[in-house]
Amino acid sequence: MSRAFVKEQDGVEELPDRLISEHPNLVTAEGLAQIEAEVARLDAAHAFAQAAGDRGEMASTARDLRYWSARLASAELVPLPADYTQVQFGSKVTIERADGRTQTYRIVGEDEADPAKGSISYVSPLARALAGKSVGETVKVAGNEAEIIAIA
Repeated sequence: MSRAFVKEQDGVEELPDRLISEHPNLVTAEGLAQIEAEVARLDAAHAFAQAAGDRGEMASTARDLRYWSARLASAELVPLPADYTQVQFGSKVTIERADGRTQTYRIVGEDEADPAKGSISYVSPLARALAGKSVGETVKVAGNEAEIIAIA
């Protein structure tokens, strides 16, 4: 049958859900605030799309709202570390690479990670290599060694 003769549904076409990580949804206070802000932004965007009758935008915002609402519901707030002797969730770690470059990263939740801005997910290979280590210890980074020179 031709699509020309098929009645369109009156409802909103749903997009496939975004995949949710199987890892615990650990977040910093900043990460939790970002998730809450995204849910509020998407609520407003979805209401605007509904008022405008924009079915494509309604489907998009509904999908993203489902994702961020699930992330908010599963968020586990982790307080800042009280001990800076070992790398852990929330730590700010400075490493010195074999070529002399120094880099500083903060270990955060998956949704708030942005390596270009100096934050990496706690499940990333680098964060896993750093976890539990102390100043002076070395880790493998991209096939080379790097020394931990500071933890804050």
